[in-house]
Amino acid sequence: MAAAGETLTISGYIVHHLTNLTYGKLPAGFERHAADGSVSVVPEGGMWTMANEGTEAAAMGFTAIHVDSMLWSVGLGIVFCWLFRSVAKKAEAGVPSGFVNVVEMIVQFVDDTVRDTFHGHNKLVAPLALTVFVWVFLMNLMDLIPVDLIPHTLALLGVPYHKIVPSTDPNITMGMALGIFILMLYYSIKVKGFGFVKELTMNPFNHWVFIPVNLFMEVVGLLAKPFSLGLRLFGNMYAGEMIFILIAALFSAGIAWLVPAGLLQMGWAIFHILIITLQAFIFMVLTIVYLSMAHEDH
Repeated sequence: MAAAGETLTISGYIVHHLTNLTYGKLPAGFERHAADGSVSVVPEGGMWTMANEGTEAAAMGFTAIHVDSMLWSVGLGIVFCWLFRSVAKKAEAGVPSGFVNVVEMIVQFVDDTVRDTFHGHNKLVAPLALTVFVWVFLMNLMDLIPVDLIPHTLALLGVPYHKIVPSTDPNITMGMALGIFILMLYYSIKVKGFGFVKELTMNPFNHWVFIPVNLFMEVVGLLAKPFSLGLRLFGNMYAGEMIFILIAALFSAGIAWLVPAGLLQMGWAIFHILIITLQAFIFMVLTIVYLSMAHEDH
């Protein structure tokens, strides 16, 4: 669906589906173009509002908040907590059945992965790994919902843009990666103490002359971890969403493309089930590995 005043072309369709519903502060003097062609100027002091187009979202800068990404990510986190809490209340001795069995399989799978990968002693790692795996999986799972369903429905209510896959937003994936990075630094300092500083300055060349070189290489390697963690998830999910949108655009190419486009959508959706699961697993494993490295006191 095109936003108000936006020409419905293939490129406009793609851009529209990749634009977040954004709330932020427009700078003073910014010209807002309404659907009827009228132009208004933002007064002194700026104005907090919802962006009606991509240029307004870009003008909001660092103050912009992707409302759709926040709502879906937090909402899915609440769903995860509610589901697992309800299962925990129903769990009892004996052979599990139904959804309880599924949850127990997931918990056992994550627990085995932590035991095989994490070599320290920290009661936070296993619950964190479970949360990361299920939460990322649920966010990725939203990619299987037809691309026009929710945006079209909300457009009828006056909502110009809406993205329902939080993991296609780098703010979400990098925010999660930043949280893991903070835990890495915390446990590196807590477990290693001054040894963490020595690790950064005396590796790989164990001589004071090479401290600047060692520090540069170690800091670059350290900072690469959260970037690789967040951008890997974002890149894979963004590419998958783009393919869904491109296939959906084929439906407008004529009646001859209806069946091929439908088969492509179905085929890519089936294959994408593997991708969304694999990306959640990779994010979880890297989280465990990075925290395990933070606990290794040489």
